[in-house]
Amino acid sequence: MEYLFIFLKGFAMGAANVIPGVSGGTVAFITGIYERLIDALKSFDIKAIRLLLKLDIKALAAHVDLAFLAALGSGVLISVFTLAKGLKWAFADYPVLVGAFFFGLIFASIFSVGKMVKCWRVTEVVALVIGLAIAVALAFLPPANENTHPVYLLVCGIASMCSMIIPGISGSFILLLMGNYELIMLDAVNNLRQLNLAESLPILIPVGIGAVLGLIALSRVLSWLFKRYHDTAVSLITGFVAGSLVIIWPWKSIAESVTINGKVKVIAWQREWPDFSQGNTWTAMAILAFGIGLIVLMEKLSGDSREEEASK
Repeated sequence: MEYLFIFLKGFAMGAANVIPGVSGGTVAFITGIYERLIDALKSFDIKAIRLLLKLDIKALAAHVDLAFLAALGSGVLISVFTLAKGLKWAFADYPVLVGAFFFGLIFASIFSVGKMVKCWRVTEVVALVIGLAIAVALAFLPPANENTHPVYLLVCGIASMCSMIIPGISGSFILLLMGNYELIMLDAVNNLRQLNLAESLPILIPVGIGAVLGLIALSRVLSWLFKRYHDTAVSLITGFVAGSLVIIWPWKSIAESVTINGKVKVIAWQREWPDFSQGNTWTAMAILAFGIGLIVLMEKLSGDSREEEASK
């Protein structure tokens, strides 16, 4: 049963990572598996290589927490491959409703993440402000043009994976800023689902290599930060999560765009207040409230699970 819940949390992380502006790391953090995930990723080290060369699979599996990673990873992958096509359609036809749902998720996450800080001092407040400023600044950066060069795709993999595991910073949004969101998360993933390997693999292989490199490096940095400066690290993450609300704000219109190779690319957004005279706004508000309720429920279930484990 434990690994079923981990699979479901992975599925939720995958769904979040597909949406520009939403971080799967936030889902991992508020469901209580974030530090376990970081420690598991960090365990892919020299000792793991030695155990692999000795073919000591049992010891290797225990060292890297393989059962946990397998359950979580399968949830993420299944989510990405099953939701990518549906989300492409949803973004095109119902951008406000989709945005409202994830706005509710992120809004509720701020309080879930922030209360993990044991002691708020000046250092923690400064870290919070820095995280908030970085996330808000990202919201106003113009996106780059699409680039299929393997080295650039490698960098996209590194940047997106690093941001995917930092709560509050969306890997998909980073890809959007780098100009390759549609190329990687929509076109390449959907081509792979259709077994169109000639179109998908030249894109996904360098991105995947970059993602692995990013994971190896960042997991060690994050593990060190959590062990040495836990409250400061969590405060910074809280700022990231709060600032990302600007990115995912549902009510916005295109302020500036260009057409490249027949595709419209947004350069800047005009954020607006919701118009409560429209029925669609109330539908969006109801969905936003549902997103908040979902996070509250997930936190409660996660808290109950941790209490059960502590009592054993």
